Amino acid sequence: MQETQILSTHPAPLPGPAPRGPTMGRALVFDACQVGVVLRAVLFVEAVLGVGAMFGAAGPGEWLARLALLTGGALPATLAWLVTACSLKKGLQRLREPLQYAAGVLLGMLAGLYACAMLALAGTTAGSPPWLACAASGALLSALLVTALLLRARARTPAATTARLTELQSRIRPHFLFNTLNSAIALVREEPAKAEALLEDLSDLFRHALVEQGESATLEDEIALARRYLDIEQVRFGERLRVQWLVDPRASTARLPPLLLQPLVENAVKHGVEPTPGPARLRIMAERRGSRVVLTITNTLPPGNAGAEPRARGHGIALANVRDRLRLLHDVDCDFHAGVRDGLYQVRIALPVK
Repeated sequence: MQETQILSTHPAPLPGPAPRGPTMGRALVFDACQVGVVLRAVLFVEAVLGVGAMFGAAGPGEWLARLALLTGGALPATLAWLVTACSLKKGLQRLREPLQYAAGVLLGMLAGLYACAMLALAGTTAGSPPWLACAASGALLSALLVTALLLRARARTPAATTARLTELQSRIRPHFLFNTLNSAIALVREEPAKAEALLEDLSDLFRHALVEQGESATLEDEIALARRYLDIEQVRFGERLRVQWLVDPRASTARLPPLLLQPLVENAVKHGVEPTPGPARLRIMAERRGSRVVLTITNTLPPGNAGAEPRARGHGIALANVRDRLRLLHDVDCDFHAGVRDGLYQVRIALPVK
């Protein structure tokens, strides 16, 4: 079983045929550098401060004054906790889960003491500052935040497992498997090299569905897998399938959940190419735009479906899993849109380049 990492996001090594060591393939959970984590942490602390400021407040005006006072000490401490966790993520990555949890709580205690010192310097505390209470509050808030992120991280495991099982089921689906084998049989005598390449592509698809892929994969690896699938379908459909690849080499290092591009391409073939009697177009485009990569999969729709969103609902079978896995990996730092646009079905994904 993979060992969960709480306070780090160092990319996991790409999987290969060699056996995994004890530190390979770990789930990378706590990225204090992510915008979503920073936003949630700040809002969480502010919500707790808002409730605490209600005690003893005579009215809204006094409540706002207390909240502003507490925010002046707690907000810098929260940001200091996030910056420290972000800066130390490579070192914290080497620790086991209980030690990472303890490190997060310890950082929370120090942040609480820092907040108390800020309030004392501002002259807002009467007498000696409540150092013990501040340290305990910081530790408690930190423990709650780390627990929430740990629970969120554990949600990746069923999402990734679902994706692998769905991919394996699609590979062993009689319709796809029999068509592929029949195509290989037809090529054995006339074009044996092409038949061998077809079976190798099929074998690679099975291998990727069965092997544990880790937390993320590069866009380059996902595109290579999608190419193998489309090479198989190209033999089946011939001139009916017209594929266009527009891939920016600078986008190849973007990371996304493994086996994410494959179901999107397969849906495009199943719902766009297969029911179309004539030629059908499929375009996969990836381009680098500053610090982000935009990936689009566009396919034509069968006659009578263009512009009719309800008839394209077949694409939604895999989209929910894709959307959830993207959010688990990149949080609010990614965008996902799918639907009919200008008579074509398009899936658009925007990813950060780290």
